[in-house]
Amino acid sequence: MMAMLAFFKGLGIGAGLIVAIGAQNAYLLGQGVRRQHRFTLALTCILIDVVLISLGVMGVGELVKLHPLLTHIARWLGALFLLVYGAKAFYAAWNTAGLKQDTRYKSKRTWTVIVTVLSISLLNPHIYIDTFVLLGSIGSQFPWPARGYFTLGAICASVIWFFSLTCGAGLLAPFFKQQRAWRILDSCIGCIMWVIAFTLIF
Repeated sequence: MMAMLAFFKGLGIGAGLIVAIGAQNAYLLGQGVRRQHRFTLALTCILIDVVLISLGVMGVGELVKLHPLLTHIARWLGALFLLVYGAKAFYAAWNTAGLKQDTRYKSKRTWTVIVTVLSISLLNPHIYIDTFVLLGSIGSQFPWPARGYFTLGAICASVIWFFSLTCGAGLLAPFFKQQRAWRILDSCIGCIMWVIAFTLIF
């Protein structure tokens, strides 16, 4: 009984934290619409969550609290990266040549999108607060093996969300045959990146 309770609690809390619109989800949405490296990006994000959630439940969050300098470094690097990426999104939104269909669907190299999503994810201190502090502190309240089921539930939420986001976004591709749709999407992505960057700074 406790194992099932722990699993569904991990699933619910994990879903609540992951589904929130952020830089990572905005990037995956854009790539999903373009149908570029969808499964690679989903798997990368899932692996990130598997590692961080597992470490958080095992108590690594307490070590992070003892070294706040690491969080500050990640905060400033993340803010700088998001400002640059947001600027690129705004440029793409208003670059007439970049709005052509064949240009939009020109696929990037696999390692490029992996490095980008790793940077967006790992340079954002919020991901460590969600996994190490929130999920870690809640999961640590359960005894073993229920704690393992809590971890599994949170990871399942990650698997369901990222595959749904990247694959589901591809269904929107027909709506993006118009230049206006691309302008709106890239502008929204740019706004999200800059808003999160400013929240990290201030």
